Amino acid sequence: MNDFYKCKACQKLVKVINEGKGELSCCGGPMKILSGFGSLDEILDFAIEKEQEASQFYAEWAKKLTSPNLDPDQLFLLRDMFEQFSQEELKHKEKLIRVQDGGPFQPSAKPVTDLKIVDYLVDIMPFPNMDYQEALIIAMKREKASLKLYSDLAEVAASGDLQALFTALAQEEAKHKLRLETEYEKEIYSAN
Repeated sequence: MNDFYKCKACQKLVKVINEGKGELSCCGGPMKILSGFGSLDEILDFAIEKEQEASQFYAEWAKKLTSPNLDPDQLFLLRDMFEQFSQEELKHKEKLIRVQDGGPFQPSAKPVTDLKIVDYLVDIMPFPNMDYQEALIIAMKREKASLKLYSDLAEVAASGDLQALFTALAQEEAKHKLRLETEYEKEIYSAN
């Protein structure tokens, strides 16, 4: 049992690990099953959609951040970082579109280091006046979730090509996570 479901309203993803009775629901409605990918194009469409959602998340929060807890330079850096992540997610989307059009997708040549910093941090929800540490935590948690999703999909992939594609996507997310964890270690751990 490794089915994935998605909420039509909030876009939340759920992986079923133990089957139960009833129907999964979220935001007052049934969730849509995602594990029944019929083709490589369906998988790529799904991945393209996820990258677009991630880009929109970072772009929206770059504009919403208004923290009175930060000096203007820190606020500028935080907004700039979120805008950069938005652009990077769009680059991932462009790579996937090229793959859909028949081009190659080159994964990282070597495994990406996992600092595991985010594994020990508490989940928080984004809010407009979050500080730098909180924004980094939210971004790290998002990248970890994307890494986990693509890794899980690679495990249940029906073919070697699909497994390789999901593994490559997981590597891309691992690079983002490492960049964020490195920034967290440098700016937050070293300050304490």
